[in-house]
Amino acid sequence: MAEVVLYTTGTCPYCIRAKMLLDKKGVGFSEIRVDQEQARYPEMVQKAGGLTSVPQIFIDGRHVGGCDDLYELDFDGELDPLLGLGG
Repeated sequence: MAEVVLYTTGTCPYCIRAKMLLDKKGVGFSEIRVDQEQARYPEMVQKAGGLTSVPQIFIDGRHVGGCDDLYELDFDGELDPLLGLGG
């Protein structure tokens, strides 16, 4: 199974949607709450190529974007292989 890391905030509806999709697929993930760990925010921006919105999602170190990008990968049938799911 792939390593999934999400940079989120507690009140972001897009963060909640992204986590719901991963939960539905049974995929575990690490969540970094940049509203609680503000020192991690610059790390997120740097890793995401300057993007400042949340969520920023990484699968096995690869930046896949935000919530809409995650759902687009799923719609296109590309998410399950990235996650290491048999699909």
